[in-house]
Amino acid sequence: VQLVESGGGLVQPGESLRLSCAASGFPFSSYPMTWGRQVPGKGLESVATIYAGGTIEYGDAVKGRFTISRDNAKSMVYLQMNNLTAEDTARYYCAIRGQNYWGKGTMVTVSS
Repeated sequence: VQLVESGGGLVQPGESLRLSCAASGFPFSSYPMTWGRQVPGKGLESVATIYAGGTIEYGDAVKGRFTISRDNAKSMVYLQMNNLTAEDTARYYCAIRGQNYWGKGTMVTVSS
């Protein structure tokens, strides 16, 4: 199993970023995928999950601002993040929900 995140960076408050996760080594379309984030010194926070059937869940902190999507043909999962705030600063990870497989993460920094 390999999960490779990309798309992080430094943005100003109110701006947007799109994170991507390239998955390989497992039947991607059959598994729920999740984005989580972690601030140094704090626990991992679930951001969004998209299930194989298309059901989506969001963490309360990102509802209405973030959108998770997947492309089963490309084995990709995305996280569109709009109206970013400083509180969104974290390292973002892609994972197979319910499995202990995580990518190395991509850093998102929101600062003016």
